Amino acid sequence: MEQVTIFGRMSCGFCVRAKQLCEVKNFPYRFVDMIAEGISKADLEKTVGKPVQTVPQIFVGEQHIGGCDDFFQYVRQAEAAATAG
Repeated sequence: MEQVTIFGRMSCGFCVRAKQLCEVKNFPYRFVDMIAEGISKADLEKTVGKPVQTVPQIFVGEQHIGGCDDFFQYVRQAEAAATAG
């Protein structure tokens, strides 16, 4: 899998779950602590191209995946495609 980038907060349970999934699956990832980096949801909106209401916001490579649930679904679909092929 390409590099996963997780924009979130250390205090966010969904952000922690997304990080844990990367660790369990051995995905290369970078966690960007939005508080420490001074990044707002409005800043992320410019990158994502649509309103950002929640964190985490997750990218695989340059592709915006969405939040934690979206990322888990993305991983399930990628694994299913890999085993089917």
